[in-house]
Amino acid sequence: MYQYLFGPVPSRRLGMSLGVDLVPHKVCSLNCVYCECGKTTRLTTERKEYIPYDAVVKEIEHYLQNNPNPDYFTFSGSGEPTLNSRLGDVLRFIKDHTNNIPVAVLTNGTLLHDPQVRHELLSADVVLPSLDAAEELAFIKVNRPHRSLKVPDMIQGLIDFRKEYKGKIWLEVLIIPGINDHNDNLIALKKAFEQINPDEIQLNTLDRPGAVENIRAATHQEMQRIVDFWDLPQVKIIASAPDRKKIVSYRTDTETAILETIKRRPCTLTDLQNILGLHINEINKYLDVLEHEQKVISVQEKRGLFYKVPSS
Repeated sequence: MYQYLFGPVPSRRLGMSLGVDLVPHKVCSLNCVYCECGKTTRLTTERKEYIPYDAVVKEIEHYLQNNPNPDYFTFSGSGEPTLNSRLGDVLRFIKDHTNNIPVAVLTNGTLLHDPQVRHELLSADVVLPSLDAAEELAFIKVNRPHRSLKVPDMIQGLIDFRKEYKGKIWLEVLIIPGINDHNDNLIALKKAFEQINPDEIQLNTLDRPGAVENIRAATHQEMQRIVDFWDLPQVKIIASAPDRKKIVSYRTDTETAILETIKRRPCTLTDLQNILGLHINEINKYLDVLEHEQKVISVQEKRGLFYKVPSS
């Protein structure tokens, strides 16, 4: 069992994706209302070696010696990977020790104003930054950022990164109705997209409950309205959870283990992580499908969000 690698997980965008987690749960520069990993426990923009480089590359070496190659190595996890000051070193290790396995980096984009961070990401094959708001009030409401972060700096960081980076940029926008779907924010986002010029703009919404109550997923009609409003060729709506089950890395034994655990007693995400020894992001991928298929439901209780089987 690995401590810093997880999966491969069935990724809708990256196929058989092996996750590399470079920060503890949940160290992040944002505390987004929609985060399926829960509330941020350490809100920071400080870069340091949160997870030791030697420990991560030791696990990568072991994985490569004992498993088939994944479709992607993916820097993601339960926090913001660019906060780890050795990100560039781990990325270079993968490039130097694999036969052209592509590397993707999922990032909230908040540190791309830092030239060092941009430099460390240059050898990645795909970078998937987020930009949910280009208007300050929407940014505060949906992303709840560290006090040092400002929207213009984030957007300028993405613009500068596009000028320097030769790989693919897939920019994700996650819509929460009533928070960041008003016209002022949509107009500001379109202006930012035209300056950043990403290869794709991936429009997404909640699959499952986020870090706070009283928010909901956008409907397909609401998402399509935004696509039509922007009228840009790069915009696409991300496929829904059921398509994840068609991916070759989707494991029915993992789905069964999660479902059988919940059948015994209701569990929080942390409970499932402790019982099954799986990474929180890996569990989330399967819960997306199980909730969509109505095999499990989520219920808010005093200790947190619990997953249980619906009453027959």
